[in-house]
Amino acid sequence: MTVSRRSFIATSLAAGFGATFAGPGFAAQGFTDYTPGLVQSLLKDGKTVFIDYAADWCSTCARQERVIHALLAQNPDYAAKVAFIRVDWDDYRKAEVTTSRNIPRRSTLIVLKGDQELGRIVAGTSEADIKALMDTALAAASTS
Repeated sequence: MTVSRRSFIATSLAAGFGATFAGPGFAAQGFTDYTPGLVQSLLKDGKTVFIDYAADWCSTCARQERVIHALLAQNPDYAAKVAFIRVDWDDYRKAEVTTSRNIPRRSTLIVLKGDQELGRIVAGTSEADIKALMDTALAAASTS
């Protein structure tokens, strides 16, 4: 049996993530899969939104998600107060949710509140940087 590189990587990542990675079509633990209109609805309701533009095959995205999950486990307030949304890059890279915010690539993380972008990381995997972005989201959520 021949296994493609993409299948091998996806299977390896799924095994490594266990319950935190469910594969295509499923949000990673702590995240809600994006559907059209979801982000605007949450923002309209006054929520702070953390968006992860990711692809299942992207190793940088996988690293970011491991860091995010570790931080979510350390501080339950993140998940309790901030809406975490995962936008599948393969499905939505040309959609309004991506183009309206000039998202340059997968492995982009952003925080939104109201009509403002509060922070962005592009292809960064530093735990300190991702924690700072999540802390920005938490601070914004706590002031509503």
